[in-house]
Amino acid sequence: MAMALAGEAAGSQELMERLAIPDQARDQVAESWRRRDPHLYGRIDLAYDGRGPAKLYEFNYDTPTSLFEAAFFQWDWLERQREAGVLPAEADQFNAIHEALVARFVEIGGRLQQPLYFAAARDSAEDQGTVDYLRDCAAQAGIEAGSLSIEDIGLSADGRFTAADDVLIASLFKLYPLEDLFADEFAQALPGSGLQLLEPPWKLLLSNKGVLPLLWERHRGHPNLLPAEFDTGGDLPAGWVRKPLFSREGANIEMHFADGQRLHQPGPYAGPAIRQALHPLPAHDGAWPLIGSWVVGDMACGMGIREDDSPITRDSARFVPHAIIGDGRRPMVIEA
Repeated sequence: MAMALAGEAAGSQELMERLAIPDQARDQVAESWRRRDPHLYGRIDLAYDGRGPAKLYEFNYDTPTSLFEAAFFQWDWLERQREAGVLPAEADQFNAIHEALVARFVEIGGRLQQPLYFAAARDSAEDQGTVDYLRDCAAQAGIEAGSLSIEDIGLSADGRFTAADDVLIASLFKLYPLEDLFADEFAQALPGSGLQLLEPPWKLLLSNKGVLPLLWERHRGHPNLLPAEFDTGGDLPAGWVRKPLFSREGANIEMHFADGQRLHQPGPYAGPAIRQALHPLPAHDGAWPLIGSWVVGDMACGMGIREDDSPITRDSARFVPHAIIGDGRRPMVIEA
């Protein structure tokens, strides 16, 4: 449903306006979709209580976090627990993320112009760790790539993006939000630079909470969707959540509960917002776990669980590994 919506929005100025896609980015977004520029991965956040359908909270399809934890750390944890006898030898995990990433790099490697660089903000240890991990996945797929900080990317006199020593960057994986990239002063050089972006510009359509009301309009009543609409301002009624179109890590989320309670997480994001029907995460011993469903290419291939001490999942949330335990004669149980 999301990919169909992306295709529809890529060909519609009206939908791009509703999604607040900047004017200067719209042609690049549309052309990127028409070319079917290859994409790598994304995370779909879901609320699940074990008693009904999982409910879509949002898509993180441009710069999703907790990838290394989900792909590598929790599998290493599972193996250690089995070796120690804490978990039975047949304990499993919904986790083929690493293998899927390597296979995806094999699949799209021929479409990535060389040289390829991986970049993230210099002072973000988490982001640097993520791009180091992805660069290693690319190396396992036979793709050699460089690395640099976003701040060290330069622009040549002829409008080409460069790394150190004026080496041309042909393809760039950037763990840097597309909406910020297109707002940067260098954005005007993007169309004529020949730079191939990973994630591609069309991902701006899905890393945008405006897709939530658009999906609801097209699939009203779908069991995995929550009612959503574009926010027109004013006070929020009980039983709703307000989310800025472009926001991350729970920042600037505003929750209004049916009993009148309000919860607000401060942050740097402003601008247009949506409102989504309140569907609180299940609470377990004072923690609220959120399911992250990882999609590599177009294939769901694993999950990670983050839990917070608040119903709003923030950047301080803990990552919790999971195990699937069952012998085929009784229902499978997920244990954190």
